[in-house]
Amino acid sequence: QVQLVESGGGLVQAGGSLRLSCAASGNIARIDAMAWYRQAPGKQRELVAAITMDSITNYADSVKGRFTISRDNAKLTLYLQMNSLKPEDTAVYHCNAKGRHWGSYRDMDYWGQGTQVTVSS
Repeated sequence: QVQLVESGGGLVQAGGSLRLSCAASGNIARIDAMAWYRQAPGKQRELVAAITMDSITNYADSVKGRFTISRDNAKLTLYLQMNSLKPEDTAVYHCNAKGRHWGSYRDMDYWGQGTQVTVSS
């Protein structure tokens, strides 16, 4: 299987910055696209940003110009730089990776446990 472990969440004031990281490990055969999702209390999980193997990126309208997604393929690590944070960015942020582990015969979706981001006003 593939394990994804997020870090970097915390409490920050509005206007502040945080950098999230997601490290992939395990029986990895291939990691393709990766993404950050978030889920606020009482709301559905939503896509924040995504990045392909070739570093083509896509962002939710609500975070464009404030968040930057990047990846280090050699380190199997995904990042999310979050600037100009707003209270509405408060949520649990989850890392997602698409790929395969050794022994799987189809593409899989892997998820991390999430890291809490809280933005105070």
